[in-house]
Amino acid sequence: MKREFPKARRRRRRLRLTRRGRLLLFAGVVGLIGAATAVVLTLPPQPKKEPTAPQARPKTLLIPEGWRSSQIYAAVDKALGVRAGTTRRTATAADSRLRLPADARGNPEGYLFPATYPVGPKSTPGSLLSFMVNTAGHRFGTSSLNDEARRHGMTLYQTVILASIVQAEADTAEDMAKVARVVHNRIARNMPLQMDSTLNYALNRSTLDTTRQDTGLQSPYNTYVHRGLPPTPIGNPGEAAMKAAVRPAKGDWLYFVTVKPGDTRFTADYEEHNRHVAEFNRFRAGAAATSG
Repeated sequence: MKREFPKARRRRRRLRLTRRGRLLLFAGVVGLIGAATAVVLTLPPQPKKEPTAPQARPKTLLIPEGWRSSQIYAAVDKALGVRAGTTRRTATAADSRLRLPADARGNPEGYLFPATYPVGPKSTPGSLLSFMVNTAGHRFGTSSLNDEARRHGMTLYQTVILASIVQAEADTAEDMAKVARVVHNRIARNMPLQMDSTLNYALNRSTLDTTRQDTGLQSPYNTYVHRGLPPTPIGNPGEAAMKAAVRPAKGDWLYFVTVKPGDTRFTADYEEHNRHVAEFNRFRAGAAATSG
């Protein structure tokens, strides 16, 4: 998350826990990718007889919740057996036919809906990207979701941005709703979000450690420096994160930290938060000593 951790005394580093960092530390991103909740989608009816490709393609492509567009582009390239960078160029081309909202300004980040997509012999980067964007438009474009976004004083696109942060920072629906409340509370108080997940996005990384130098990064995604939401989503959220963004839990929390897997602490008291951070640091030190 972000969280205003107390100053670290060793190596002048400030330790924070982000969802992606936690995956790297405790389980490994690769091992968890397949466990992501996904919606299985189907293609329209295809001809019964299909030509045999020289090298068989996978029949489906799993896009996990929270993946960044860069990860999705690489996955599509691999699934279709095309040259690296082909899908990125398709997505960002000036003549792209992706049906993105005007607020996105041609950037599909946040609208590549996480699901399991069918891959057929006629699939192309453009067709798969369109399938993802159209699915997001269908799932996110409901009148109820738009109404709930407006009740929070946000556009639908801002809600997708918030949901992408929630997706990056929390693992369970319960924690997602609490993280969303933290974001809403901080925005209402004009407090910087200070989310490591947004900073990691700017640096194209996932890490537990954020240095003082990192927090001075000149980037609109640095929510230590810039107040409010970042300019775009930082990943592609699923429905649970979108629901949390418009229906946050009730609470006055301003801080949170995941002390250990399955144990995320939320509080409105900075001193209590510091105690939680100290417990996290002890747990991490013990885990490192055991693995070493």
